[in-house]
Amino acid sequence: MTDFHHALRSLKVWDTELPAFDPAGAPPEPLPLFHDWFTAAVAAGQTEPHTLSLATVDEDGRPDVRTVMLHDADARGWHFASHATSAKGRQLAARPEAALGFYWPVQGRQVRIRGRVTVGTPEEAYEDLHARSTGALASALVGRQSEVLDSPEVLAEASAKAWLRAQEEPDADAPTWTLYVVEPAEVEFFQGDAQRRHLRLRYRRTGDGWTRELLWP
Repeated sequence: MTDFHHALRSLKVWDTELPAFDPAGAPPEPLPLFHDWFTAAVAAGQTEPHTLSLATVDEDGRPDVRTVMLHDADARGWHFASHATSAKGRQLAARPEAALGFYWPVQGRQVRIRGRVTVGTPEEAYEDLHARSTGALASALVGRQSEVLDSPEVLAEASAKAWLRAQEEPDADAPTWTLYVVEPAEVEFFQGDAQRRHLRLRYRRTGDGWTRELLWP
């Protein structure tokens, strides 16, 4: 057995006490439950609970996935942001649908979301950009996300210039910075169980409301 396989087989899953979850007591809509689970993950010490996997589809129909940061979750949907000129931005422009995945192993929980993606206003994108840190603004000012990079030295030079601009012009704008909102058609909550009796509760949008249903693990 190689070192990789030995390490892989030695790992334990949810080797801790997991929280209880009673689907019968779940709210009629998914957003309040997401808020509850998110704040519980933060309270439990989950590392970076606001990171999520974002899946899109490229022009050839091939799936693409990356990790991004949650910027909000409200009645409109789940918010994230990026450059419209990035790979994900171009993919969403061509096919505005996405899937999101949160995983909070400290509590054995997952949340999966699928739906149509809409674009916020330029004003919302500007507010989103300036609600973040100086480093985040500098990174956005560098731009050119997903383009081919000649060398790390080129990145270092561009980053240094962007940091200086972000410090001198805290109101600077990045015109391609875009706020995206996933309007959920389905939201699934997964509660892991040490004996593999996992609970899966799915919300499906039906008309103006939601249908709740349990799924086999």
